[in-house]
Amino acid sequence: MIPSMLLRLIKFGLVGATGVCIDFGITWLLKEKLRINKFVANTCGFTVAVGNGYVLNRYWTFQKHNDATFQADLVRFLCFSLVGLILNNLLVWYFNEKVQFKFYISKGLAVVCVFFWNFFSNFFFNFK
Repeated sequence: MIPSMLLRLIKFGLVGATGVCIDFGITWLLKEKLRINKFVANTCGFTVAVGNGYVLNRYWTFQKHNDATFQADLVRFLCFSLVGLILNNLLVWYFNEKVQFKFYISKGLAVVCVFFWNFFSNFFFNFK
C-alpha cells in the first residue's frame, strides 16, 4: 500500500500537471498572441492555475470537505501560492535573464522548483 503522503504527492502532481497546462496555455496566449509583458503573462497564467489547483487539491488530493474551513483554507492556500508566485517569477527571471535559458525552459524549471514548495506548505500547514 502506498503511504498517505506519497499518494497525496502523486495526486498533487497530477493536479499540478493540469495546472501546468493551464499556466503555460494562458501564459503563451497572453505573451505570444496578445503581446503582453512576459512577467505579467506569467503571473496571469500562474494565478488561474492556482485557482484550479485549490479546488482540485482541496477536494481530491487532501479530501477536505469541511465547508466551515473553506475560507480559512483558501486564504492560507493563496498566501502559500503568493510565495510560490514570487519564487516562480524570480526563478523565471534568473533562468531567463541570467542563465540565458529560453523563456519556456526557464518557466518549466521554475514550475518544478515551486512544485515542492507548494506541496509541502499545503501538506504540513494547510490541508492537515
